[in-house]
Amino acid sequence: MGRAVAARAGPRRPKMAAKKPKSGVAKPKSGVAKPKMRVAKPQQPRAEEKAMAAARQEAEEASRRERHLRALGGASGAERALEELVFGDSLAAEEDELLRRLAGPPPVGRADSSDSEVENEAKDDFLPPKKPAWVDEEDEAEEMIDMTHRYKRDMMKSDAEKILSKEKLKRRLQEDDEDDDLLCRTGNFISSSESLPKGTIQVKAICLPANQERLSGGRLSTVQFHPSAQVILTAGLDRCVSLFQVDGIKNPKIQSIYLEGFPIHKACFSADGEQVIATGTHHKTFYVYDMMGGSIIPVHQVRGMLKFVRDFEVSPDGSLMLLTGTSGYLHLLSMKTKELISTMKANGRCTASAFTPDSSKIYTYSKEGEVFIWDVKSRKCLHKFEDEGSLGGKCIAVSRNNQYVACGSTSGVVNLYTTEVCLREKNPKPVKAIMNLVTAATSVTFNPTTEILAVASKEVDEAVKLVHIPSYTVFSNFPMFRRKIIYLAQSMDFSPRSGFFSIANNKGRALLYRLKHYSDF
Repeated sequence: MGRAVAARAGPRRPKMAAKKPKSGVAKPKSGVAKPKMRVAKPQQPRAEEKAMAAARQEAEEASRRERHLRALGGASGAERALEELVFGDSLAAEEDELLRRLAGPPPVGRADSSDSEVENEAKDDFLPPKKPAWVDEEDEAEEMIDMTHRYKRDMMKSDAEKILSKEKLKRRLQEDDEDDDLLCRTGNFISSSESLPKGTIQVKAICLPANQERLSGGRLSTVQFHPSAQVILTAGLDRCVSLFQVDGIKNPKIQSIYLEGFPIHKACFSADGEQVIATGTHHKTFYVYDMMGGSIIPVHQVRGMLKFVRDFEVSPDGSLMLLTGTSGYLHLLSMKTKELISTMKANGRCTASAFTPDSSKIYTYSKEGEVFIWDVKSRKCLHKFEDEGSLGGKCIAVSRNNQYVACGSTSGVVNLYTTEVCLREKNPKPVKAIMNLVTAATSVTFNPTTEILAVASKEVDEAVKLVHIPSYTVFSNFPMFRRKIIYLAQSMDFSPRSGFFSIANNKGRALLYRLKHYSDF
């Protein structure tokens, strides 16, 4: 390759001259003169061509300027703007000169052409605005939007909103897209807010489920918020306990714990949030996951218990764990040692239990519709009452302020009582009988401020209602109007300051909702 390139690069005319030299002296002269002629010949045409091209370009530019200036005097503002985009602003001086000639001599007292650019712009601001040549009356009329379209129906809150004005739709979109800095803060919050209004609740469904980064392969049985951190727990039949950080955007996964051969019936944080307790569907053993130490501790069959360990509750003070046994037996365990402390016996079969906020009492609901109230210290039954109209107990909850008790039965009715009446009367009258569910009420839970009671049934799709406690009325806009995403609700929970609400369903998703009335997590 090197030889071929060298052969092409070398001059050929000198070689021809070397073969037939005219004289010994002429040889070096021809060798020097001929290369000079070869260099000069290609340069001369290029210089001439450049000069000719520049002359032609200058002539064309002059002709174009002349045409442009002739048309400039009668051109409209839009035409001039377009020309400036095409031709650029190199002709600004010629244009100003032409306009001055067309306008005639300046009036007395008017600034001359030496005005600054800022002054000229200020003058333009005083020019009267141009009126449109045509006004369409239809453009002036308020435009109405059909909300029944499949891309807009999710924003409807009721049948009365089948048609919305453009302005109302704009406000609705602004409400949905408002920036929320709630999740940029961490830690415990102490804040006050106005009373929650009745009627409709300001709620926004987060696009992604809380467990989006690890959707359950089976039915979720539990969803619960951490008592102090922005963390949520999910567990289900896929044998996994998963923890996620709640940021409302991606909700990144923190950790997943797989318990082989152990479909999870229920999982729950300890009161201090340092442990997770999980029970199986048909197991005598349950597991404790120590998040601080990173260890999984199996707790084998508890002494005195012969059947499966499934339903349980953890006391708010973190000292006790209540296991619901068969035939009305209730077993109190120490959270520290996981050993049996005492056993209580109720008439009939216990289906649900709940501690009072101060951990001093336990409410248990029987399959026969009776509610037993136990004293934790003495392990004695303090009182018993009949749940009005109950055909069978399913779920029970006590409000965080210890003011209300909610009892859900197989008929779908959820009776709401005051604790004062429950402790005194054997046949108390509920302050409200919530009859919005048509199948068995399987979940009831209060929000931390005791302003909302969530009730649900896992037997039919979308059977979740939020009840406004002060007025004992149901919020009309939940679940979301004509938007089927809840399916069968298995478990529900509110975040520590009510800013979020989550529902675990049978599709393996922990749905996440933002309750806008509350400013804290």
